[in-house]
Amino acid sequence: MHAATERLLRHFLESIEPAVPLVALWAHGSLAAGDYQEGRSDLDLIAVLDSPATMGDWRRIKAVHRRLRLPLAERLHCSYMSRQELDDLGAEHITWAHSQIFRRPVTAVTRRELHNGARVLHGPPPAGLLPPVSDEELARFVRTDLRDFWLVKAQERRRWLQDVWVDLGMVTVARATVTLREGRLISKLEALDVLDELGAPETVVAGIRARRYGTPAPVLSRFRRGRLARAFVRSAIRQALG
Repeated sequence: MHAATERLLRHFLESIEPAVPLVALWAHGSLAAGDYQEGRSDLDLIAVLDSPATMGDWRRIKAVHRRLRLPLAERLHCSYMSRQELDDLGAEHITWAHSQIFRRPVTAVTRRELHNGARVLHGPPPAGLLPPVSDEELARFVRTDLRDFWLVKAQERRRWLQDVWVDLGMVTVARATVTLREGRLISKLEALDVLDELGAPETVVAGIRARRYGTPAPVLSRFRRGRLARAFVRSAIRQALG
């Protein structure tokens, strides 16, 4: 039982539901997939609005997030989709993440996660509102994300000195490899086992596991870890893309 997480979710729903015309609120990612680690995992949410957001809605959404003062509030991320745009994979939606408000699409991966098993916090489940994502759409997004985002970022050195880039980059590549190979989504925990199968550097994988699950951490300098992670990510992406 994740008491702090449940308290935050209740408080957020009580705050956002009166502020904007809310149809549904769903959790996806680790919070819905059973791999949630309180204090380490993000809380990934999708809100569905009854009508396209106005500037007033934008201001109210921003105010609700800024007023959240409970533990873990900085980890709560939410995208706001109007029901009129649910079938548009390219539409950009108001999103609060990393203490900022901006617009971005709700990806094919997120949409597939929602259909695979969202946690419904308010309103109807995704199956009644959100169009399904085809296998072709899912694979197209994953390939594009690997080629146009992660392969580019893996050419840069400085960002790979940070835990977040090492952890997310390595796990993303493992998950993407399975999606392209088998057409399914896997959890972050499963991805760590896949990294082993793909021949990822053992010390780098052990470090990711330690940061997420509290296992013993290996001794490895940030510089060597960054070099190993970048080299593996580049190689694994090229192999996954064929």
